[in-house]
Amino acid sequence: METKSSPETRRPPADRAVLTQLVRSRPSTRTRLAAETGMSAATVSRAVDHLVEAGVVREGAAVVAGTRGRRAVTLDLDASRGVVVGVDLGATSTRLLAADLVATPVAVRELDTATGLDAPDLAAWLAELVLALAEGSAPLLAVSLGLPGAVQSDGPVVTNANNLPQVEDPAFVRVLRERLGVDLHVLNDADLALLGEQSFGAARGAAAAAILTFGTGLGGALARQGVLVQGPHGVVGEFGQLPVGPLGTRLEHMVTGPGIMRRAAEAGLALSSPADLFTSTAPAVASMRAQFDGALVIALTAVTVAAEPDVLVLGGRLAPSLAPHLPAYEAAVAHHVHCTPRLAPAALGSYSGACGAVVAALRGCYRDLGVDEDALGDVPMGAALDLDALEAVRA
Repeated sequence: METKSSPETRRPPADRAVLTQLVRSRPSTRTRLAAETGMSAATVSRAVDHLVEAGVVREGAAVVAGTRGRRAVTLDLDASRGVVVGVDLGATSTRLLAADLVATPVAVRELDTATGLDAPDLAAWLAELVLALAEGSAPLLAVSLGLPGAVQSDGPVVTNANNLPQVEDPAFVRVLRERLGVDLHVLNDADLALLGEQSFGAARGAAAAAILTFGTGLGGALARQGVLVQGPHGVVGEFGQLPVGPLGTRLEHMVTGPGIMRRAAEAGLALSSPADLFTSTAPAVASMRAQFDGALVIALTAVTVAAEPDVLVLGGRLAPSLAPHLPAYEAAVAHHVHCTPRLAPAALGSYSGACGAVVAALRGCYRDLGVDEDALGDVPMGAALDLDALEAVRA
């Protein structure tokens, strides 16, 4: 998405430097910002005054100090400036999360995706949900949307959305953008899930990380030095497209919930849900489980040789069923490539994508406020947005 030119992005260099450091280490004080930026106290104080006057920064409580003189006050972003909404639009479920400018959740919603609608109507349905979620809060600043397909960086153009083909129609993004009337960032859902886990969850602090999400399809994403690895056509991480089964069966058909149920039906097995594959002791089910395990090890090995991640997060509906077996999968990968990432279930559960979408939207807002572009990738989001906070908002 093209960076906007606005009064905020044209801030004086000192204001931009102070704001960037404040976002990196919020909350802070004038004294601390001066020490961290290497700028004089007077320059920092002037910059803070400008930012307070512009409504970007707010002053808080006085800091207790052990010395005499003027008492320092805390400084932070003005969270009341607006809210962002992160959306994870799946082929089965849609999750929306609204958060303020410092990533504190203010509203959340989960519901079945209206898959029977055409592209324009699906966009209108989603726009109504977003606007309703933000209603009653501060102004809506930006929306970030994760889609179950490959998202090209220019356009955006969406492909490989086999489980929700409506989003490939250019009318979907166009109508959604028109209805929302704010900045709209469109990314792959697995990329956002990894971004969420990097910011708040199981991949936090990992220089190299990856994720596989087992939903209606198989999603994947990679990150090096904390930055998502993305190609111009959006197919990085699309491991589900690998032809690994008989007659070129795609990998996602062998390790996802719908694929498991389809193959069980073809074999005449009565599974009530994909989770039965991991609990049943019937010989026929055990044989199918062995095929699943083989396909999963292929997926895990492919991710390992592609990125050598320190941690590989497993998310989606099947992740809870896989969690007890992670040591065995680690050993299987190590047998093939003599090294293996640490396998971990998604710490944010089904909200990894929505949380990552919030992060992407906030980064866009910070950029527009004047935060240096190079600093956005290592802006810590803190612990404000966690499962407890989500449950409190849901209640």
